[in-house]
Amino acid sequence: MSTLARARCTLGAHPSALDTALATAVLVCMLAGSFVDPHGPEGVSWELRTPDALSLALMAVGAAALAFRRREPMAVLAVTGCASVVESVTGEPRAPVVMCAVVALFTVAASADRTTTWRVGLLTMTVLTGAAMLAGPLPWYAQENLAVFAWTGIGATAGDAVRSHRAFVQAIRDRAEKAERTREEEARRRVAEERLRIARDLHDVVAHHIALVNVQAGVASHVMDKRPDQAKAALAHVRQASRSALDELRATVGLLRQSGDPEAPTEPAPGLARLGELVGTFHHAGLHVEVARADQGTELPAAVDLAAYRIIQEALTNVRKHAGERAKAEVSVVRVGPNIEVTVLDDGTGTDDGAPSDGAPSDGGGHGLLGMRERVTAVRGTLTTGPRYGGGFRVHAILPVRSRTDAADAVEDLV
Repeated sequence: MSTLARARCTLGAHPSALDTALATAVLVCMLAGSFVDPHGPEGVSWELRTPDALSLALMAVGAAALAFRRREPMAVLAVTGCASVVESVTGEPRAPVVMCAVVALFTVAASADRTTTWRVGLLTMTVLTGAAMLAGPLPWYAQENLAVFAWTGIGATAGDAVRSHRAFVQAIRDRAEKAERTREEEARRRVAEERLRIARDLHDVVAHHIALVNVQAGVASHVMDKRPDQAKAALAHVRQASRSALDELRATVGLLRQSGDPEAPTEPAPGLARLGELVGTFHHAGLHVEVARADQGTELPAAVDLAAYRIIQEALTNVRKHAGERAKAEVSVVRVGPNIEVTVLDDGTGTDDGAPSDGAPSDGGGHGLLGMRERVTAVRGTLTTGPRYGGGFRVHAILPVRSRTDAADAVEDLV
């Protein structure tokens, strides 16, 4: 860092020292200017002449006031302005006391709003120029009088330009800080949404497969002695369900791995294309499920396809857990205009221990319906759940065929 840059940083950190240095520099300039005789026989000439005592006092007062220009800019302008008026009226030859008034006017314009700058600037220019022209010893058209008008106008204009530049820089900084905060908030929101999505996936996988494992393990335990062949088949289903659960858990948890970790499985997320396989697992668990599809092979976005699969999976899991052993379920997937409607019905009346067929455990500790509702909301769909007239439960989801991202891409293509 250069010596000038270090000095600038030091003065910037101490505003009072900077103002004192400026006041000293202005005093030196005023004293030097008092030795210039603009009316010499050959034009402007340097002559060793001593200003009168009043001019020296006015220069000292004006320079001393500038040391407080940041604290009380208006008061400093009033003091320096009065000193300039007195010098304009009495000084012969005139000393450049108006220089301190120009600096004070610059400070006011740099710290006040534009309206205040206009009012104070016009008042200062009028008072100083009028006093110099009307009450001064020089003719009204003298160059010194016109210089007072010009320099006060330059001071006000320069101060307003500095204020505008500061406001512009501050606006840029504010926008940058706001953009940074917005990016941080967006990142936090995306992290929260991703955590919620992973939590839903884990819930769906665990609830579905563990329920099947529980049912098949119970069947195997019940028929182990009398019908070992059925027990063997039930244990095979337990093994298959647990393996599927492990595979899906590994794929879901693999999303949380950092770079450099072993690669997660690349198997795509389940969708309606695997609906038959899903229904087959429930058939093996003893639940009779009928499927009706009228979606005409509609290709769904990945998020919508996964949501439809998970909704059916969760609804059938709840039927198997809470609707009773003799319950039957009906699954329908129908294309209706721009939407896919997924409906899961059951005719159950309750579990063996008396829990109602409400799609959730009787102790209120389940999150199945909440998870389904969050999935539907995430893809801008609607979900309706509730008991059926005459017994059973109904889950009805309306999912848009096109996701929000796909719609945006379509608009861009049209544009």
